[in-house]
Amino acid sequence: MRGQRTVREFSDQPVDRNVSDQSAPPKPLGWLVGNVHHARGWILLSVSAGFAGGLLLILQASLLSKIIHGAFIDGLSRTVMNPLFLMLCGLIALRAGLAWAREVSGFYAGAGVRREVRMALMHHIGALGPVQADRPHSGALSTTIVEQVEALQAFYAHYLPQLALAASIPAAIAAFVFPISWAAGGLLLLTAPLIPLFMILIGMGAENISQKHFQALSRMSAHFLDILQGLPTLKLMGHGRSEEKTIAKVSDEYRLRTMKVLRVAFLSTAVLELLSSLSIALVAVYLGTTYLGYTHFGLYGQILTLKQGLFILLLAPDFYLPLRELGIHYHARAEAMGAAQEILDILSRRPSATFTGVRQLKTSTTPLTVDCHKIHFAYDNRKERVLTDVSIELTPGEHVALVGESGAGKTTLLNLLLGFIQSDKGEIRVNGHPLSELALETWHQSLAWVGQHPMLFHDTIAGNIGMALPGATQTEIEQAARSARVLDFARHLPRGLDTKVGEQGWGLSRGQAQRVAIARVFLKDAPILLLDEPTAGLDVDTAHAVMQAIASFSKDRTVLLLTHRLDQLQIAHRIIVMAGGRLVDQGSYAELMNRQGVFREAMNGKQ
Repeated sequence: MRGQRTVREFSDQPVDRNVSDQSAPPKPLGWLVGNVHHARGWILLSVSAGFAGGLLLILQASLLSKIIHGAFIDGLSRTVMNPLFLMLCGLIALRAGLAWAREVSGFYAGAGVRREVRMALMHHIGALGPVQADRPHSGALSTTIVEQVEALQAFYAHYLPQLALAASIPAAIAAFVFPISWAAGGLLLLTAPLIPLFMILIGMGAENISQKHFQALSRMSAHFLDILQGLPTLKLMGHGRSEEKTIAKVSDEYRLRTMKVLRVAFLSTAVLELLSSLSIALVAVYLGTTYLGYTHFGLYGQILTLKQGLFILLLAPDFYLPLRELGIHYHARAEAMGAAQEILDILSRRPSATFTGVRQLKTSTTPLTVDCHKIHFAYDNRKERVLTDVSIELTPGEHVALVGESGAGKTTLLNLLLGFIQSDKGEIRVNGHPLSELALETWHQSLAWVGQHPMLFHDTIAGNIGMALPGATQTEIEQAARSARVLDFARHLPRGLDTKVGEQGWGLSRGQAQRVAIARVFLKDAPILLLDEPTAGLDVDTAHAVMQAIASFSKDRTVLLLTHRLDQLQIAHRIIVMAGGRLVDQGSYAELMNRQGVFREAMNGKQ
């Protein structure tokens, strides 16, 4: 087997502090704005394309008013008008190209931020470790990573660029209108604030509604995952009908939340359209009364020509258009705020274990001694401790069995050794060095682990085994599969080890999946083996054969075995008995059976 290995841990990757700040969790809006630097170039390009399109729109209005004035007032010939029409067509085509560039750059702006946020979430989830990552529920977590990160797209693709355009384009239009008529320009500026004002008033309620909408989506995802995982139990217990009612209730809640979001979105659009229409009407009334001779102010003592009046009238809708579009995209802000709150709830969780060490282990030349010294641990700062004053030493080549009733603290101790959590008091030392000083990657390279619930991925059986040692040859994978008795069932499959399996081992029995997990241990060839009920789900004969293979493989390796099986306890050099989070006894199997204690009582009860 190979001695050089590469293990990638999400928690070892640097986390962008602009995306995840552990010391002071930012507010949703501040966090959203803080991520702009991931797509600043694309956002600037989107704004530039939009502003250039706005300037061309002013030029188009000027050209169109000139064409109408020339046709109806000046009586220009077709020969004179044709170049103007060609220029108008060119402007329309150019504006279409700029609109396309604006949409594309906006899309890439949102995509860049979504990519960085998803990477930050994955890095942070890796830092949290499996003990914390799926709290409160893996279904809600997956919804956050997929759906709620996706909800950030419109904020960066449309809302932020439109925020800049809503200020710049109306200002540019006003700059062209004021030299013609300060009254028309004044009407535009006086009515313009009404649209953002009502937009903000409506949006204040939209943020809260959007956040509740995402919470309902997370609850629904978590509930559906629970039902799918527990479907056999529900059917056997006769709870199928009652769960149908629960699903209907959860789905209806999500429907109501969705309709509330849509109602606010449509209401805001209708209000903004009404306000802009009324504002345009005011400008049109002023121009009409001026032409009829009822108003004589605002023109700097000049006469308002048809060309000038058409120019102002054509620009009036486009003056309010950026503001209306901002209102339309304002719901994207509310949606992003709700999604950001859910994302920040994950990013603000503090990891149970923080490893910042860089010390490397030389496992190829130095045997490893692991010393757990006076370990104390409690979950989530609870007063009741799971482990109290636990001290265990694992010497090179020693096989240690850890036994105790459920809740005794065995799995917690295993998670401490794996680096998934960190003790409140005491420390774990490896060859005299605190575990916190080690680079977590090099520590994980020294470990091989088999849990009670083997995790297989959507890949071939060989691929699931080979992930333990990137770059392993087919011969090495087959040898590991043979030792773990994987070939016993794989040879009967259509493509042998190249047969695809589904997520979580779909297509294999639990015992077969367990053998694949054990094959990973054989392939990795690590000096320390951590085995949590390695033969769970295996029949007696297969379990015996697999344990023989493990015993043969681990002769010169350190083994910590969590088990309740009598035959496995007898091959351990030392047995450690735990009860109530404390170490209550230890010794060889014969020593423990020869003296009165918890272990002897438990073994006599089993026999």
